[in-house]
Amino acid sequence: MTDTNTASKTNGETANSDRAAHMRRQVVDELIAEGTIVSAPVETAMRKVPREVFAPGVTLEDVYHVYNGVVTKRDEAGNSISSISAPQLQAHMLEQAEISLGMNVLEVGSGGYNAALLAELVGPSGHVTTVDIDGDITDRARQLLAKADYPQVNVLLADAEAGVPDHAPYDRILVTAGTWDVPGAWVDQLVEGGLLLVPLSVRGLSRTIAFEKIAKGRLISRSSKSFGFVPIRGAGEHESTLLVMRGGEVTVRIDDEFPAGFSVDWRCVESALDTPRVEVWSGATIGRFEPWATAQMWLATALPGFCRVVVDRERSTGLISPPGRHTAAVAAVSAGSLAYVTTRDTDDKDRVEFGVHAFGPNAAELAEAVAEQLRIWERDHRGGPGPQFRVYPAGTSDEQMPEGRVVDKKNARITISWPHAATAACGQVVQHNPTK
Repeated sequence: MTDTNTASKTNGETANSDRAAHMRRQVVDELIAEGTIVSAPVETAMRKVPREVFAPGVTLEDVYHVYNGVVTKRDEAGNSISSISAPQLQAHMLEQAEISLGMNVLEVGSGGYNAALLAELVGPSGHVTTVDIDGDITDRARQLLAKADYPQVNVLLADAEAGVPDHAPYDRILVTAGTWDVPGAWVDQLVEGGLLLVPLSVRGLSRTIAFEKIAKGRLISRSSKSFGFVPIRGAGEHESTLLVMRGGEVTVRIDDEFPAGFSVDWRCVESALDTPRVEVWSGATIGRFEPWATAQMWLATALPGFCRVVVDRERSTGLISPPGRHTAAVAAVSAGSLAYVTTRDTDDKDRVEFGVHAFGPNAAELAEAVAEQLRIWERDHRGGPGPQFRVYPAGTSDEQMPEGRVVDKKNARITISWPHAATAACGQVVQHNPTK
């Protein structure tokens, strides 16, 4: 006699599995239609690997939302410390990584699902190692990979700052946690011509960058896209400098040191917020839903005092008005003055105009300098290929560095350069020089 409860459970599991497979196909079809998935191997892998297995207890609607990730662990304060990235983001990274059969791949930041996708891409002749600093996460990844029939993935518990030398060298290293620096071990353990794919914070702006190793200790970007990630933990953690002003209403955030010789008197900057606000409108416009990541990075390149301002909505007096409904704005400081970028409506309901609000003794000059850089971005870089990033070992002399804005990290010196020369209002020429 058939157990009715057992049969009902089996039928329910089959129906749920069929529904998951249908939703998986829909997600992949959507990613193909929007141009995120462009290669057959990535399409095949994402159609095959059951994403729901790696998110037990989560609804299929949440698991297969194209643009949303799934949080798998939070800290005591409720902050996400581990997640399965959104399908769109994972597909984009896999396309950037250009993984092929037989490759040896290291994944920094475990979860299981992405490692399973990598295992599909490298095939039986390849090898995938995934590493995480958290034992709960590696234990979970190991169990779920086995359940999804990917026991061949090597799951390790370690701080990835030192890489995983036992299985090096790697054809590809994919970092799936946001990082501020590029540890030398990642570069050293990569084969020449190999790719390091890393969500890197440069001057506070996060970009998922595919770097190619072109020589010992040196990398050059092949592609980049604006995405956010859960921050990396362990030796690679980085705390931003936060300057709290006006009783917490305004916070200035600095993620990288200012260039050598550039100094700011922060007491004067806070006092500047008591001066009348100066407004300058640039004439540069952007669509309401148009990404402006390249504009932000251009400002970060051209303005030595680039930073960000964050407003506490509960304490806000309206002094700082970030664009749209945002609580943060890109900004710049110079001497005792501060300026930030905002927007206003135009006659075209689908577009807004960039403007600058500034405070302090040099407010008008600084506001115009920032506005001019917005005009340069619109004229020379809008819709273009964007910046190129290069990584050199820390300690490389200025004479050995290529032209561009140099950003110093603990382990690396990074340059940001652009396709053609452009004179910044603050007196620096930033250009692309492919020969270095």
